[in-house]
Amino acid sequence: MGPASSAELRDWLLTELAELGCGDDAALWAHRRLSEKNTLTAADAVHVEQAFQARLKAFEATDVEAAAEVHSNTKRSRQQTRSEAVDKSTLTLPEPRRIRNREHVRFVAKHPCLVCGRTPADAHHLRHTQRPALGCKVSDEFTVPLCRGHHREVHRAGDEAAWWTKIGIDPTVRARALWLETHPLPISQKQISGATGNGRLKQKG
Repeated sequence: MGPASSAELRDWLLTELAELGCGDDAALWAHRRLSEKNTLTAADAVHVEQAFQARLKAFEATDVEAAAEVHSNTKRSRQQTRSEAVDKSTLTLPEPRRIRNREHVRFVAKHPCLVCGRTPADAHHLRHTQRPALGCKVSDEFTVPLCRGHHREVHRAGDEAAWWTKIGIDPTVRARALWLETHPLPISQKQISGATGNGRLKQKG
């Protein structure tokens, strides 16, 4: 592989590394991308390997923090009676749901880039749609297709919301539409009855 192609692949692999959400994701990524990493120039391969090791250390640190938090929460809960248990649904800022759905992510990636219409595309998680959490991506329902060029560009942008505003696109609208394609809203019995009634009225007319 030539230096230019190697640099492009290196940047893409680094972008993917930055998106990994946990140690399990890192293991799957390493298994999937090992053959591609081996085609890089020696310098680019070292760069990717160092970035991968740095991500693993970050996940390990996050796991330690999470374990400490669990221990702390368990200790506090033992000091409270059941009547004092916290109901998260009453909090001012409820904990956001983070759905994981691989089939939906693959479905999104089959669509052309939301910005330029190029294919192939990748499923990009809209980081500004949910409050950040250690080691966690936003929910898979907030994903849109982006070509590799725009995928790298949005990740390099410091303010993703401002990046989308600048190009004049509201990605949440497209993300919602794609999510409803794989997760259509259930039809209520009332809607079914209404549709049936309208049909009878039309027949009488």
